[in-house]
Amino acid sequence: MKAIIVGMGVQGSKRKKFLGKNFKFSVDVEKKSNYKNIKDVPISFYDSVYACVPDDKKLKIIRYSLNIKKNILVEKPLIGKNSEIRALERLARKKKVFIYTAYNHRFEPSLIKAKEIIFKKIIGRIYSVKLFYGNGTSMLVKKSKWRDKKKGIITDLGSHLLDICLFLFNSPIKNIKLIQSNRFENKSPDHALLNLKIKNIIVNMEMSYTSWKNSFYLDIVGSKGSLHINSLCKWSKSKLIIRKRKLPSGKPKEKIINYKKGDPTWKLENKYFINKVKSKSKTSLKKDILINTSLNKLI
Repeated sequence: MKAIIVGMGVQGSKRKKFLGKNFKFSVDVEKKSNYKNIKDVPISFYDSVYACVPDDKKLKIIRYSLNIKKNILVEKPLIGKNSEIRALERLARKKKVFIYTAYNHRFEPSLIKAKEIIFKKIIGRIYSVKLFYGNGTSMLVKKSKWRDKKKGIITDLGSHLLDICLFLFNSPIKNIKLIQSNRFENKSPDHALLNLKIKNIIVNMEMSYTSWKNSFYLDIVGSKGSLHINSLCKWSKSKLIIRKRKLPSGKPKEKIINYKKGDPTWKLENKYFINKVKSKSKTSLKKDILINTSLNKLI
């Protein structure tokens, strides 16, 4: 695969690292790059595009790439009108190229194991889910030319949490509500609480740019036990705890699985995208539409 990267910020730089010899050229209007505009890159030089650009630039780059028959990985989230997203899906299928929206946490080892536990019904019927995703980046967001706008953290980290729910339960999101939205240090929301249902399971989500230690927690309670994830591998050792319920009550039996520090998700996601391109997979943006629909229902 011969790939170009459009947007050489934090995400674009990470993508370049894992592309290795597949990386050919960079495109960025502001930062040091090979080209300033994607249209300046001869189309014979590449077959795939990595779009690491602000949300309001994505659709234009995707349309251009599809029309010249290029595969495209676009950083999450893919937002806009649902009709626009469906049109991109149809165009990708017509041109026989592949679009993938990058949500790297799908490749987090603890979440992959959690999905397996849920599928095998080890903790029984699921009663409730709690998710927390926080970091202390409010001042970095404020300094950004494009991040401190519109729905802020709800679009940014909220889209990750919605995708995790879709990954774990593979069912439509229902009854999503914004419980609380705060602007502690930013013009746009930098802290929020959401509530929704998925497979009639109650899900509560909290996200924050004002959590001074990077934190991720997942708690899932079921009829036969529970599972708990503490942290992501990119920050520290990640811990998955599986608890077996003791009847009628009492201290549960507990199994702990530790995952070493070191983020494997970028490499795994890149390999996934390349394999999809090579196998000529058909584009499906169904999950993007579900996420987009949910985000559009909020402020």
